[in-house]
Amino acid sequence: MSKVAFIFPGQGAQYVGMGKEIASSYSSSKRVFEEASDKIGLDLSKMVFDGDEENLKITENTQPAILTASIACLSPILERGIKPDFVAGLSLGEYTAHVASGTFSFADAVFVVKKRGKFMQEAVPEGVGTMAAILGLSQEQVIESCNEASRAGIVEPANFNCPGQVVIAGEVGAIELAIQIAKEKGAKRAMTLAVSAPFHCSMLKPAGEKLKEALEDVSLKAMQIPLVSNVDGELIQDQGGVYERLIKQVSQSVLWEKSVMTLLDQGVDTFLEVGPGKVLTGFVKKISKEVTTLNVENLETLHHALKTLDAKRCI
Repeated sequence: MSKVAFIFPGQGAQYVGMGKEIASSYSSSKRVFEEASDKIGLDLSKMVFDGDEENLKITENTQPAILTASIACLSPILERGIKPDFVAGLSLGEYTAHVASGTFSFADAVFVVKKRGKFMQEAVPEGVGTMAAILGLSQEQVIESCNEASRAGIVEPANFNCPGQVVIAGEVGAIELAIQIAKEKGAKRAMTLAVSAPFHCSMLKPAGEKLKEALEDVSLKAMQIPLVSNVDGELIQDQGGVYERLIKQVSQSVLWEKSVMTLLDQGVDTFLEVGPGKVLTGFVKKISKEVTTLNVENLETLHHALKTLDAKRCI
């Protein structure tokens, strides 16, 4: 029998207008934006639907905006009575996955990720750190490149996205040296990314400490749907250890490729990316060409996904 995983995007997937079509057509989705706006004291509908890219790119705004847009896109799917067998999310998307699983209330998740974004942005002064994508090398070769470049400063693997794609993070000089070393090792491409901070490396540990305090104000609920964690790529089925994993996630590598492999091992054959963009769908296809991939970010993709998932339920 077909098994479905809902997967949720992280920072970088945002764009002005995300979720607008669905929120305009479904009252439940519109209410998601209203609830988020009330909780964090910021008109997310105005900012996301009619704002500008620069304001949306501010990490403190980006994170609650993506989470809200993703849950708004999820609402019509749940209304149809379609539920996933498993959930997962890339970095920030793991919070969305926890909302889908029932671990966090939506209001609590929006409140926490706004703080998370602020803490992550403040952890490293602008211009001190950066990130880079390394394409065409093995994980081991990227790790070697980081180790060799560490003589110039902090540089660490940040995201193991899929075969042949690893993102690194650290201090600017060390990142530049790692790029040079990676190219010498045969990388097809190695380039810095337009990001505001070196996410998912040890430089973000101060953000994790502040996040720990914010999470203490949030009560976890019983997990209804098993979730795969970024930090270790392991399947978790209850709320034990959730806080610890989310705190570590800020300053440790995101093991997305391993997370997808874990879902494949559980028999998942259909991956539905819910929220802006389809980056995760692309990663999944590079990990396994045998699975069905879908995404939901507007009315066209929603209707296609509902039709496909309804057909699978009838098999």
